[in-house]
Amino acid sequence: MTSSDTYLERIAAALERCLPITPPETNWLAHPAYVWEGGNVRAVASLIAPRLELMRGIDAQKEAVVDNVTRLARGAAAHDMLLWGARGMGKSALLRAAVRNAQQAHPESIALVQATPDAGLAALLRELRAVDRQFLVFLDDLGFDGASSDEPRRLRSWLEGGVEARPGNVRLAVTSNRRAIVERHLSEQDDPINPRDVLDDRLALADRFGLSLGFHNCSQDDYLAIVTGYAAHHGLAWTEADALGWAKRRGARSGRVAWQFITELAGRAGQAL
Repeated sequence: MTSSDTYLERIAAALERCLPITPPETNWLAHPAYVWEGGNVRAVASLIAPRLELMRGIDAQKEAVVDNVTRLARGAAAHDMLLWGARGMGKSALLRAAVRNAQQAHPESIALVQATPDAGLAALLRELRAVDRQFLVFLDDLGFDGASSDEPRRLRSWLEGGVEARPGNVRLAVTSNRRAIVERHLSEQDDPINPRDVLDDRLALADRFGLSLGFHNCSQDDYLAIVTGYAAHHGLAWTEADALGWAKRRGARSGRVAWQFITELAGRAGQAL
């Protein structure tokens, strides 16, 4: 081999190193869940979710979500879902648990895909359209400020009424602290230019969801019932006074606060969860 040949090989190797690395094609049939990050996909090997029977204080919401996700997994008609309301009451956890439950009943039939509206959601929907599997696309803790206009309208179009709506094998599930999703202000009621139009535009996105479920702050009895279920499942000793004191210091009673109390109990006992 001549020196010129070696020189050319070195140039070719350097050029190959400069070329962008093409990501491997996603296998949408191989995993229970995925995270979509604007064209980049991360597969999730195991979908972590609480046991459905341990999720208490949200019985009606749990029944509706589980039923709807099971329909989707079977390929039957199913709704897009909006889960809205109080923080820490299990909205996101319930979606994960419902998908895992459907996967156990109907193996490999459905996958959960977490995404955000600004991360190339249109490209994700086009990609999923060609896959022979059902998908629940999950937008967690969604909210748009009052200045937002393009993203809420784009999401409304994907849900219903747009030329490029979401495909039939995909349903959207959104969690939000606000039912309207788009931020609202009292000043809207004082707008002299047809205030009803302003209100209708704010609520138009929420109206596109076939299933809208409210999650509200739990009562003391519900909170203690949640603690009871978790503690019994993990074999942890506790007192009502300790549980209520924990909630008081946290300034809230919710499923999340109850689980944090269980974590504290397990830590005191030197036990892993």
